[in-house]
Amino acid sequence: MPLRFDDIDAMLTALPDVTVGAKWNQRTWMVNGHGFAWERPFSKADLRRFGDQTPPAGEVLAVRVEDLDAKDALLAMGLPGFFTIEHFNGYAAVLIALQAARVKDVRSALLEAHRFMAAKPAAKAKPAKAAAKPKAVKAKPKPKPKSV
Repeated sequence: MPLRFDDIDAMLTALPDVTVGAKWNQRTWMVNGHGFAWERPFSKADLRRFGDQTPPAGEVLAVRVEDLDAKDALLAMGLPGFFTIEHFNGYAAVLIALQAARVKDVRSALLEAHRFMAAKPAAKAKPAKAAAKPKAVKAKPKPKPKSV
């Protein structure tokens, strides 16, 4: 039976200090304020980039990896369901087509992502933007009366 986002949620919310929120308008699992896994549907641009290739079917999960070398190593293993797209070039994360992936591989990737993101210092809350001060409006000089 293929994995679903509800299965991922059950795995991740059982880990220490995991919270669930929304980033990029998608459900995101975080530890210490750092997102380490999130739902990642394909955008229209992503679908266009697939060209004649058929995109992976079903739900797609993005998972952070420690760095680009770890990403390359993970993808080189050829694990079923693990892939990347052009949008993720230069970004330390892989995509996982849950329908095609093995539970043990997904669990391992998630545990590793949680481990190294939990080791990072807690993310600082972004300060709220101060209300913009109204710009001073210069009064226009009154036109001088024309002499006749």
